[in-house]
Order: sequence, then C-alpha cells, then structure tokens
Amino acid sequence: MSLNTALAISLGVLGAVATWLFLGPLGGMLAIWAAFIAWGCYYHSGGKEAGLQSTILGTAAGAVIAGITLAVASASVGASLPANMWVALCVGIGVAAMVLLANVPLFANIPAQVYGFASTVAMALLPATPGSVTEASMANPVITIILSMIVGAIFGYVSEKVAGMLMGAGDHRAAAKA
Repeated sequence: MSLNTALAISLGVLGAVATWLFLGPLGGMLAIWAAFIAWGCYYHSGGKEAGLQSTILGTAAGAVIAGITLAVASASVGASLPANMWVALCVGIGVAAMVLLANVPLFANIPAQVYGFASTVAMALLPATPGSVTEASMANPVITIILSMIVGAIFGYVSEKVAGMLMGAGDHRAAAKA
C-alpha cells in the first residue's frame, strides 16, 4: 500500500473519530479546529516522537504567550494610548517573546508557537467564549487550546503509526505471495 493511501485511510478514520469525540462525548469542552491545526503541525514538524514533543511544547508556549498578551492588552496599563495602538504593541511584544523563546532548544519550533498563539487569540475573540485568560477553568481559552492541541498532536502521532502499520501489512502480504 502506498504511503498516501495508508495516510488517507488512517487520517480519514481517525479524523472522523476525533470529530465524533470532540462534538460528542467531549461536548464542546475542546476545540476540534485547534486539534486539527496541531495534527497538521505534528506532520509539519517531522512527525515521530520529536515532532510530537515539538508540537506540544511549541503550541503550548504560544498559547501561554497569547494568554499573557491578551491579559496585558486588556489591562488599563495602556489606557493613555489609542486602543488599537496598545493592542498592537502588546501583540508585537508577544510575538517577539515567541521568537526569543525559540533560542531554547525545546521551544525552537516557531511555527508551532504561532499556531498556539493564533488559536488562543481566535478562541478568545469568539463571541461564544465567555471565559477569561486568567480563569482557572475550561472556560479559559489558553487551557482549552493547550488541551485541544495536545489531543490533536497525539492523534497525529497515532495516525502516523497506523499508516505505518497499514503499509507494513501490505508489504507482508506481498512478501507472502512471492
């Protein structure tokens, strides 16, 4: 079986399972779209155990930096500046912090940090998200995104393993016929 066919089967089946979990038993506690972003990030980061670690640490770091950025941006510290300017300044500092954090080898995956940052900000800006980035609950977009992305990265890891098994199964059948 070709790699693309094995991946199509693995990702298709596991994508359906993930969607069912997120929309069913997990009932809106996590964000399926963030899980799929992390799933893609896993493959973008090279897969295997290193890609899993890089994805989880990078997206989590980006989410935390986004949470701090959002908390500071909503504080009255910059009240003397025009609102857009204050928020832009906060985002600029948050982005610079992500790039500087990449100097630490465990957090070197800048794209993963950006995915975590952007997903957290997106979740926080959704009208249906009542939580605060300082709240210690599942209503906190930082917590929701980190957990969603961890699950998505794990689904990426499992999908790669299943695709490998599917490819291996095809090889064994072909070898048995020879």
